[in-house]
Amino acid sequence: MTMSDRQITLRFLAAPTDVATLGGAVRGGRILEWVDKAAYACAAAWSGGYSVTAYVGNISFGRDISSGDIVEVTATIVDTGRTSMHIVCEVASADPRVGRFTVASSCLLVFVAVDENGKPTPVRQWEPVLADDVEKARWAKRRAKVRARIESAMSEADYSHTSAAPEATTRFLAAPTDVNWGGKAHGGRVMGWIDDAAYICGSRWCGGEAVTVYMGGVRFYRPIQIGQLVEVRAQLIHTGKQTMHIAVHVYTRWPRETDRLQLAAHSLTVLAALDHAGDATEVKPWLPQLPADVALDAHARKLIAIRGRRGPAQAHRMVSI
Repeated sequence: MTMSDRQITLRFLAAPTDVATLGGAVRGGRILEWVDKAAYACAAAWSGGYSVTAYVGNISFGRDISSGDIVEVTATIVDTGRTSMHIVCEVASADPRVGRFTVASSCLLVFVAVDENGKPTPVRQWEPVLADDVEKARWAKRRAKVRARIESAMSEADYSHTSAAPEATTRFLAAPTDVNWGGKAHGGRVMGWIDDAAYICGSRWCGGEAVTVYMGGVRFYRPIQIGQLVEVRAQLIHTGKQTMHIAVHVYTRWPRETDRLQLAAHSLTVLAALDHAGDATEVKPWLPQLPADVALDAHARKLIAIRGRRGPAQAHRMVSI
C-alpha cells in the first residue's frame, strides 16, 4: 500500500475466490468492493474520521481481471464540498510475469464525513494548484451536474405499479463479515449484492452467461446493520442489442419487525449477454406491454441519453447498448 495526503493505492493479488466461475474473470461486484475500500481509506485519511459512501457514479468494466493478476486500486481526492469528498478510483491490473499495468475500470465516488452521531461534519478543503489537478476538479464539478440529473430521473421512476417484467429477488441477513469499521455494511458490499441480483435477473433473461459492463446512479439512503433482513430486487426495464438494463433496489428491516421494508440503496446495472467464447452476443428484446413497464423502458432510455453513450459502449468487448 502506498499513501499520500490525498491519494492511496492498494496492491494485492486477485484470488481464486474473487472470480465468478471456475476459470472465469473477477466479477464486477468484487471490483466494486475493492473500489469502495480504497475510496474509504482515502476519505478517512483526508477527513481524519469516519466517512460513508453517499454516491457512486458511472463505472464501466472495460477489461477482464483474472485470478492471479496483480491489482492496483488508486483513489484520489479531486474535489471537496463542505462535508463531501469527491474521489476518483482507478483499477488496473497486470500479469505478475510481465508487470505491465493496464486500466480495467474507473469511477467517481462521493463520500461524506460524519461525526460519532452519524451527522455530516465539515472537511478540510482541497485547493488544486497544478493544471492537471485544476482540470480534474472542474471535471468533478461538471459530473456533479450530470449526477443531479441522473438522481432526479431515477427518483421520478415509479416501481409501485403492476409489472410483467422479468425479475429476481435475493433475501438474507446482513452478517458480521459484511460490515465496515463503523459497524455498518460498507458500500462496496452493498454494490456486490446489487451486482449479484442483477446477474441472476440478466442471466435468466438471456438464458446464458452475462457480465456487468456498467453500473451507475448508485445512491445510498440508510445504513444496513448486522442482523437486518436484506431484500434485493432486480427488475429488467430495457434491452439493447446486446445488453440488459436492470434496476436494482435494496430494502431492509429488522426480522422481528413487521413494518414495511425501507429503501436502503438503488442502482441501474447494465449487463451484456455472452456467447460460449465469452464475446458479447445479441440478446432477445424485452418488449414491455403494461403501462408501468412502458414507462420504465422510457425511463431507461432517458438515463442513456443523460449519461451519454460512452459508458457501456466503451465497456466489455465493445458491446452495443
